[in-house]
Amino acid sequence: MNTVMRILLRPCKKTTELIDKQMFTPLTIKEKIQLQAHKAMCQTCNAYETQSKLIDALIGKWFAADSNKKSATLGEEKKNRIIEEIKKI
Repeated sequence: MNTVMRILLRPCKKTTELIDKQMFTPLTIKEKIQLQAHKAMCQTCNAYETQSKLIDALIGKWFAADSNKKSATLGEEKKNRIIEEIKKI
């Protein structure tokens, strides 16, 4: 029983890693169970997940708005100057 509890109950640091991981890749069944078991008892990790999703959404909107703007480009003269400065280093 003690071994099962150690497998299911992860520390907050590991749980926040799972919260972040689930935003980019699917979790395994074991990870999903561990995440849900921990969040059932930990208000702090629930708050972290909510805030993390909000921040991710806001950053996504910011980059989407930024991508609609015309991107700046460097002229050939400036590119060559940068390359020459790098070669000096």
